[in-house]
Amino acid sequence: MPSQNFLNVYKGPNSVRDYFDPDSTPPLPLVEIPDKLNPYRRDGVRIYAKMMTMHPANNVKSMPALNLLEKSVVPGKTDTVIEYSSGSTVISMSLISRVFHDISDVRAFLSNKTSMAKLRLMQFFGLDITLFGGPSQPEPTDERGGIRAAERMAESNESIINPNQYENDANWKSHVRWTGPQILMQLPEINLICAGMGTSGTMTGLGMFFKEARPSVFRLGVCTAAGDRVPGPRSFALLAPVEFPWKSAVDHIEEVGSHDSFSLSLDLCREGIVCGPSSGFNLKGLFQFIEKQKAAGKLRDFAGADGEIHCVFLCCDLPYQYINEYFDKLSPEHFPSITNEALTKVDLYRYDEAWEKKAEAALPLFLDVKRHPSQNGPLSDPKLEIVDEKSLGGSIAVKDGAIIIDLRQPADFDRFSLPGSVNLPFADPSKPSPFSDPTVLEALWLKLEDFFKTPSDYAHPLVQGKRILLLCYDGDSSRVATSVLRAKGYEADSLRGGFLALGELDIRQARGECIVSNSQGNKQGIAVSCEVQLVTPS
Repeated sequence: MPSQNFLNVYKGPNSVRDYFDPDSTPPLPLVEIPDKLNPYRRDGVRIYAKMMTMHPANNVKSMPALNLLEKSVVPGKTDTVIEYSSGSTVISMSLISRVFHDISDVRAFLSNKTSMAKLRLMQFFGLDITLFGGPSQPEPTDERGGIRAAERMAESNESIINPNQYENDANWKSHVRWTGPQILMQLPEINLICAGMGTSGTMTGLGMFFKEARPSVFRLGVCTAAGDRVPGPRSFALLAPVEFPWKSAVDHIEEVGSHDSFSLSLDLCREGIVCGPSSGFNLKGLFQFIEKQKAAGKLRDFAGADGEIHCVFLCCDLPYQYINEYFDKLSPEHFPSITNEALTKVDLYRYDEAWEKKAEAALPLFLDVKRHPSQNGPLSDPKLEIVDEKSLGGSIAVKDGAIIIDLRQPADFDRFSLPGSVNLPFADPSKPSPFSDPTVLEALWLKLEDFFKTPSDYAHPLVQGKRILLLCYDGDSSRVATSVLRAKGYEADSLRGGFLALGELDIRQARGECIVSNSQGNKQGIAVSCEVQLVTPS
């Protein structure tokens, strides 16, 4: 078979088509699995993964999709492709239909029991989806199922084709055309080939190829254990109505359950052979067969001229669309724990540096100076100090349409607070910062979320329609509160550094302006009508 373009570069108007075409690309990788994953290496068994996942469509069904569409599409006439598929076949068809045939209307018929992750994946690739009830893997001839529905729709309209992976021989012949020859070219010493059986196209094609090209190669098919389910393969019972010549394409069939499939796939992924559950399924079937031959004393019968047994199994798809199923099928011991896992359910909203205001910038936006009642006529003392342990005696007030929410504890709030502040004692100085202790963050966030989640007699009128400044001890709790309020549509900011930052300020109002200075002398001004200097207590 052609093995061109070893540099793997694709140029010109047909670049993507060439990238998808097995005749224009190097063979898909064949990778021997590490010895740590091969319990039979000391028995002279070498095991190789044929990485069908490395095709641009990322799954074993890309070869059938290429062949099926090449044989089915009528140029200038076909404008719609319909296929009953759980994912891989029809996703490959959607890509190949566009790349090779300029057809964008590809429709997937499939079971309503398909996971949302797979449905989203098909939507991502632009597929029109129609769901069907009943068995997730209907018999091809069942008039009630989606397979026959796709056939009937194609029969009723000449512009629609249904390639029908279940009955079209172009399915299995794609592996005679491409996959089998690649493997034999890459590993001439092959002794055993192993693949799962869903439509049975892959195993039928490989089995028929090696039957002619290398009859000595043992052909092992793998089916799903009765009553279990692995994405892709079928149980032996469901193979009965399949019309492909699979019976003459296999020498033996093993049955494998889902737990082993997902577990071995996980092991392969962690050792660098990234593949989905049907790949672990194939490897487990191979392990089972080797173990039986070893126990019967017949394993050496499969050895080649070099004294070793070279086995190939197919890696069919990637794991990502099945991530949730790995966690459903396998026990927690298979996965590292998540430190601070409780945070997955709290602190769910975004943060923005722009919402954290320095004190010298924030206070002029929220505070206004009012003439002190004792001062009539011209102000004579340009440095009149007003210090009040509770507040500022009314000389400085919160601006109209604004509110300052002080999250400190009541005793601290009573000793000193900014004018117009409202006390919501959610911050506790005896506890660490919420960003250094996840339990503190969890408790604080839940309190804030509960308080502001729905309008109440107090919370809603407190903040509705107002610009909000949040203040706490060190700025961290108010930062969390700002995130919560912003998520609910309020215009909220927090004071960076919290109450501690106020102690570093010199706040004074001269005639006609309010000056708030930090230790570096940076200044901002707003118009006012009196002179007041605020010295905050330590």
